[in-house]
Amino acid sequence: MTPVREALHDMPTSDRLDIHPTALIAEGVQLGERVRVGAFTTLRGPLTVGDDVTIGDGCRIGGAPEITTMPQHEPGGYAGVRIASGATIRENVVIHQGSLRSTVIGARSWLLNSSYVAHDVIIGTDCVISSGVKLGGHAEVGSRANIGMNASVHQRRVVSPGAMVGMNTAVSRDVPPFAKVLGSPPRVWGLNIYMLEHLDIDRDIRDALAVAYSRGDTLLQHLPRPTDDQSGAHYVQWWLERETDLRPMRAVERVGLHAE
Repeated sequence: MTPVREALHDMPTSDRLDIHPTALIAEGVQLGERVRVGAFTTLRGPLTVGDDVTIGDGCRIGGAPEITTMPQHEPGGYAGVRIASGATIRENVVIHQGSLRSTVIGARSWLLNSSYVAHDVIIGTDCVISSGVKLGGHAEVGSRANIGMNASVHQRRVVSPGAMVGMNTAVSRDVPPFAKVLGSPPRVWGLNIYMLEHLDIDRDIRDALAVAYSRGDTLLQHLPRPTDDQSGAHYVQWWLERETDLRPMRAVERVGLHAE
């Protein structure tokens, strides 16, 4: 591992203006422009960081995947981490290298303090991963999802685009698009109306989701397939493309009352 002043010696001046001198950066780290790195943060490659990314104090990014069959001290021997432009990584966040694919943090997503992202996780664009959230290996989080404080997502589970997961929820099954999920065991309690309205999702899609969840069809098997000309269709298609691999959570009785 190399002190930041040596690792960034050959980078343009503009790329290192906001990197704290106590940060440690190993080989294989590529930083975009206007990247900010806080005090006592460690970055290990392979790691690619896009432009305008903020990384807070005390973060640990690029550690080895926590897999017992993999070597734990093999510099550069993993599938890497990619942090897209505009992402914000707050203090004490931990992000591990991928084992089979890169661990990905989407553009403009926020990872709040002390959150944890395990190996091979993919986080979409404009997500909020709240303080204390734990994402297990190979989990996927769709764009515009919001995961509440101290929630946990089991390995290989899916949180769909536009979904909202309540604080302290243990997500052990897949969360359908724009669902509002909470409780123990977790259940779909309705629609994330705020995000549906914020993204101006087509009214027919909103109504179809409300009907499906009220009937307990969280897999969306009977949902009329949205067409490309409908606003927000791609968020639902993201879920439908994974249909054969999904284990969706159940909805509470009369969930449709929460969809208005």
